Amino acid sequence: MKRILIVDDDRTLRMVLKRHLENQGYLVEDVGSGTEALKVFQRDPPPDLVVSDVMMPNMDGFEFCRRLRGSPSGQLVPFIFLSSKRDLDDRIEGHSIGADDYVIKPFEPLELVAKIEAQLERSRRIHAEMIRLMQQVTNRAGISGAIASAAAKIDGDGHSSQKLAANGNDPLGSGESSVPREEREENSEDFVPEPLPLTPAEARVFWEVIQGYTNKQIADRLFISPRTVQTHLSHILSKLDVENRAQLVRFAFENGYRPPAEPENRSS
Repeated sequence: MKRILIVDDDRTLRMVLKRHLENQGYLVEDVGSGTEALKVFQRDPPPDLVVSDVMMPNMDGFEFCRRLRGSPSGQLVPFIFLSSKRDLDDRIEGHSIGADDYVIKPFEPLELVAKIEAQLERSRRIHAEMIRLMQQVTNRAGISGAIASAAAKIDGDGHSSQKLAANGNDPLGSGESSVPREEREENSEDFVPEPLPLTPAEARVFWEVIQGYTNKQIADRLFISPRTVQTHLSHILSKLDVENRAQLVRFAFENGYRPPAEPENRSS
């Protein structure tokens, strides 16, 4: 069940909107300012989507969105402004600081629900792309091992294995490889990627993240708290100069980092 955070200083509107969204099957939490909303994102799991007003005390919606987009836990969360500020400049500012949609009050509840569902579907596709990239990393590692095994099994005099190596894995024996030299080196069993500039604790979280595990799953697997996982992830993103989990998975794939094989369970 998806979790939605409503941020608005109008308590009556929050209650009406919360009740409507709960009737649509969502888990809904509501707060009255951007300051309170940021505290919600310090918990795990974070909301799946935010609906926020613009004009609020303490911290307005624009500043809240700006800060949320600057935090690892809020970079990819769908964000919809719900505001009576209808000027074009306001809408442009909302989109420019990271909002995914901008709905003007008064609004039709059914239209807002449709926009929420569209943004959640977009978020689902982004997550699916992260999983696809992770699978590419795993599959590519498997292909590398298969090529090495095939070369070792070709006749025992070694000539065929040498020919395969000389041809750059070209089964037609043309002498020209269809795989770029850099990629052949990366697929080689001897290829060793650059050491990661991470602490041992950060490295353990890195390997879990690129396999597609959530903060909660990583915490359970490594016997640490979700907040500790998020802290390590923030350091990892900063050190590797990437902005989010999807970019981290792509970084791992493009630079040849492979998840370590887990030991098989052995019967005593």
